[in-house]
Amino acid sequence: MLRRWSWVLVLVVGVALYESVRGAVFATKNPNLLPALILLGAAVVPAAFTAFVAGRRLVFDLGGGLVALTALVGGVIGVVAAGFLEYRTLRTLGVVPLLAVGVIEEAAKLIVPAAIVLFWRRHRHPADGLLLGVACGAGFAVLETMGYAFVALIQSSGDLAVVQQVLFLRGVLSPAAHMAWTGLTAAALFTAAAEKWSTRSLLRFVVVFVVVAGLHALWDALAAKSWVPDLAVAAVSLTLLTVTAHQLAAPERRGLPALPRRPVL
Repeated sequence: MLRRWSWVLVLVVGVALYESVRGAVFATKNPNLLPALILLGAAVVPAAFTAFVAGRRLVFDLGGGLVALTALVGGVIGVVAAGFLEYRTLRTLGVVPLLAVGVIEEAAKLIVPAAIVLFWRRHRHPADGLLLGVACGAGFAVLETMGYAFVALIQSSGDLAVVQQVLFLRGVLSPAAHMAWTGLTAAALFTAAAEKWSTRSLLRFVVVFVVVAGLHALWDALAAKSWVPDLAVAAVSLTLLTVTAHQLAAPERRGLPALPRRPVL
């Protein structure tokens, strides 16, 4: 029960910490507190959603340390790799096509999960891939949101209302964007590994990756135009993640190896 509802504790404590820092910023006008405000504002929802996924009725063979390390290292490597590749693409083509951005970012976020499944044979259960993908997407989302919030702070000449709007919108939407997309692709990758890299499983992974990259490109194309298209893409992404989680909750139905239930501490 504690594992299942731990996300509520993470969310409540995170919001309380954010509000305490926000109150201190408005009361003292101390700019030294702004990094803490941006960090907490960007991290609360992704951390809570990762805890939510870890508390579902899935079979995990992971420790909390590996999940946290994947979020940190995977997020940093993903942001750096995506930024570098998008910069090189911009210089080469002059304009970064939206589909190219989707492919680049989704591939960059898979670097650490792919390294784990390829070189750490113990962790090849599909549910592990789902959780590690969500965690890696969380790290990527946090760093990206912090960047957007910092730019908004500078462009608005220190308007905290604008910064808070960026933190709120990107924080709330992160589970339906980067976290859901990387969770789907990593789960498909780990499923392929569990099925001994069969042709069928590899084709399934390619299809999932293409769908996710397409959703990413569609999300970027519809950005700032209307709430309705964004909510539609978010609903599709979360629905796909939910369906995948339900399928992985009973691995024996798909002939996958069953593992003893282990809590993610």
